[in-house]
Amino acid sequence: MNITKVLRPNGFLKIPLRLLSAVTESSQVSKVNGGFKFELSAEQKEIQEMARKFAREEILPKAAELDKKGEYPKDIIHKAWELGLINYTVPVKYGGTGLNTFDGCLVGEELAYACSGIATAIAGNELAQGSLLLGGNEEQKKEYLGRNTKENLICAYCVTEPGAGSDVAGIKTHAEKKGDKYIINGQKMWITNGGVANWYFVLARTNPDLKCPANKAFTGFIVDADTKGITKGRKEWNMGQRASNTCGVTFEDVEVPEKNVLTAEGAGFKIAMGTFDKTRPPVAAFATGLAQRALDEATKYSLERKTFGVRIVEHQAIQFKLAEMIIGVETARLAWMRAAWQRDNGQRNTYFASIAKALAGDVANKCAADAVQILGGNGFNSEYPVEKLMRDAKIYQIYEGTAEIQRIVIAREHLNAFKQFA
Repeated sequence: MNITKVLRPNGFLKIPLRLLSAVTESSQVSKVNGGFKFELSAEQKEIQEMARKFAREEILPKAAELDKKGEYPKDIIHKAWELGLINYTVPVKYGGTGLNTFDGCLVGEELAYACSGIATAIAGNELAQGSLLLGGNEEQKKEYLGRNTKENLICAYCVTEPGAGSDVAGIKTHAEKKGDKYIINGQKMWITNGGVANWYFVLARTNPDLKCPANKAFTGFIVDADTKGITKGRKEWNMGQRASNTCGVTFEDVEVPEKNVLTAEGAGFKIAMGTFDKTRPPVAAFATGLAQRALDEATKYSLERKTFGVRIVEHQAIQFKLAEMIIGVETARLAWMRAAWQRDNGQRNTYFASIAKALAGDVANKCAADAVQILGGNGFNSEYPVEKLMRDAKIYQIYEGTAEIQRIVIAREHLNAFKQFA
C-alpha cells in the first residue's frame, strides 16, 4: 500500500495515518535487509513528508503567537489526532498508527522543527503510553490505549517530584495497599500534559523501607485523572516550550484499584526506567529538529544580511559557525537513528539512547546560540524566531534525564562492557 495513493490534493491523508497499518506491517519499513544502509524506504519518506507538511502549514505559522500567550494548542492537537500524528507508536490493534520507534522519530523531528513546545504537547502521550506498553496487561492496554485512540484524549507520565528529578529513587509519593485498593499520597511536579490529561502513569513507593532497593521499592499505577483526591496545579510559565502544558499534580488519599497496577507490586522502577530506552531516541530527534531549524534560519539570514559590502555568509567566521552547526545536526541525527534502529530490532539500546539524547540536547543548544549570534541584534529580538529556539532548546539538556545523567549512564554502560571483555 502506497501512502501517496491516499493523499488529498492538499497533501494530507484522506484517512488517518493510524489506519494505514498495511504500510508498516507489510513492509517492515525499519528492518534492514542486506546489511547496513542509510537510505529511508519509500514509505518512510512519505511519512516524513506528511509530517513535514503538517508541521510547516499547521504548526509553524501559529508557533510564535502560542508561545507568547503560553497557550495550549488545542486545535492543532485535534488535527494531529485526526491524522494519526498522536498515538503514532500505539499498535494498530489498540487503534494507533502502529509506527515503530524509528518512524515515530521521523515524525517527531519534523514536528519539533516547527515548534518543539507544540511537538512536546503532541508527543506527550508517548511517555505514559510507553510505560503501559512495557508493563501493562492486555486488559489495561485495551482500556487506556483505546481511550486515546477512540477520542482525542491525553495522558501523562507522573514521576518527577519537587525534590526528585534525576534521582528517581528519591521520590516521596507513596502508595499503601488496603484490601483490593491502593491509597496514593504525594506530589508530582513538571508533569508534561499534567493539566489536560485523562489518565496518568504514576510511580509511587510501595515498600516503606528506605533501604529496599529501588528496583523492588516502587510500583507503577494507571490512575484516572478525575479520581477524587487529585488536584491539578496551575500551568507553569517556563523559559521555553510555553505551548506545552506543564504543571504539578497532587494526590491526596487517591484510591486506585489493584487491577491498575502495572505488572506487579515492586516492578514500577524497572518500567519507568525501561520507558526511557523507548522515549529518549524521540527526544533526541526532537532536539535535532530544533537544531535543523536553527541552522536553516541562520543560513537564510546569512544569505540576506550584508556587512562591509558583502553578504555575511561570505565571511569565513560565519561559514565556520554554519559548518559547526551542520556537523552537529548531522551527527545528532545519526545518533537518534542508531538508537531507534536498535530498539526496533530488539536490541538493548540504553547506551545509544543516552548518547543520542545527550548529544542532540547539546547540539540543539549550541545551534540555537550560534543562530542568535549570527543574527546579532536581530537574534536577540523576539520578532525573529531564533530567540525562541534558544529558549526552547534548554529543556533538552534537562528533561527525560539531564545531560549529566546521560553521561553517567554512558560511562556505566561502557565500563560494564569493558569489564566483561577485558
